[in-house]
Amino acid sequence: MKNAKNLLRYVLLAALVGVIVGAVDALFGRVLIAISDFRTGHALFLIPFLPLAGLLIVWMYHRFSKESLGGMTLIFETGLNRRESIPVALIPLVMLGTWITHLFGGSAGREGVAVQIGATVSHTLGRKMHLPDNSRVMLVTGMAAGFAGLFQTPLAATFFAMEVIIAGFLDYEALLPALVASYIASGVSHALGLEKFTADISDTIPLTDARHVAALLVMGAAFGLAGFCFSFFLGKMKKQMAKKFENPYKRIAFVAIPLAAVLLILWQGRYSGLGTNLISASFSGGTIFAWDWILKLLLTLVTLSIGFQGGEVTPLFAIGSSLGAVLGSLFGLPVTVCAALGYAAVFGSATNTLIAPVLIGLEVFGPQNMTAFLIVCAVAYILNGNCSIYSAQQSARELLKKAQK
Repeated sequence: MKNAKNLLRYVLLAALVGVIVGAVDALFGRVLIAISDFRTGHALFLIPFLPLAGLLIVWMYHRFSKESLGGMTLIFETGLNRRESIPVALIPLVMLGTWITHLFGGSAGREGVAVQIGATVSHTLGRKMHLPDNSRVMLVTGMAAGFAGLFQTPLAATFFAMEVIIAGFLDYEALLPALVASYIASGVSHALGLEKFTADISDTIPLTDARHVAALLVMGAAFGLAGFCFSFFLGKMKKQMAKKFENPYKRIAFVAIPLAAVLLILWQGRYSGLGTNLISASFSGGTIFAWDWILKLLLTLVTLSIGFQGGEVTPLFAIGSSLGAVLGSLFGLPVTVCAALGYAAVFGSATNTLIAPVLIGLEVFGPQNMTAFLIVCAVAYILNGNCSIYSAQQSARELLKKAQK
């Protein structure tokens, strides 16, 4: 009876979390889209001010909540019971910081913001309600709501939140609250005008031909290595930048000067922002250059490693879809299908998750290529070397070894 009451409390609170986070995600996402559209039309004027924008972001964090600079690390540490609270100031700071980053042309994403918003809201509410196991169940619930509210993929969001904190472990106790919060957040954000990205893919890759299966294995390896490189070098570059420029103001200002110049020179902001232009081109027959994926990867690494705000997932979608389009042309396979496979698999590799990227394929692109998604995402997951964009992520295998000692 006690467990049933606790579950009911979790579900009711998850519904509240879904409503709040869905509304905040809608606000954040719609403003971000408007900012991105404005920047695209005024890139020559805005991108040169990227260094000054960086200084403003660093000042905001140091003035109002330096602790919030931890970002996703704070979320993971809370989920691993290494800290008790998440500063509420993180929500407005990460939203404003990401808007400023995108307005002035930084190459960054948005998912990290949504997940941080969801986790902070749910964890704060859970603490006020004095729920048992709050740090674990409510954090997963909020992370799922944040991801779902932004991308409107509630199944993928639920399993992403369940598997990302400890790689190789699924926290099934959080499944029902996370599902409730995800579906409600997704519905609320959609009702408030935030559109879901989908691609109508009618082509399939027949798996009866050994050549097609071999091509999928090669693509899975390529996507896995791309995700590994992104996550590995993101961690390395953050450490090197912090070591080379101990002063965060100098770090973001000095490096942002050449970064802004490169972003302008390369097709006047083609690699600025989320990368949705590359995603759209990959699925609509637009121009995709063979080097698009690597330039987007490198410029996103520089942007995030010096202190600009935003997430990594949407750039990963752009990297994966543009790489997939290139490989599809190379192998003579349907370009849109290969772009979809890359969209999901590079994300899975870089986040060290397996179920979530397969479900991304289902919810965004439909079920017709699900076997191909499973093959490619599995290969990418295996080859990522247990490396993740989230430095605080733990491995279930490593935790088990430590427990046995």
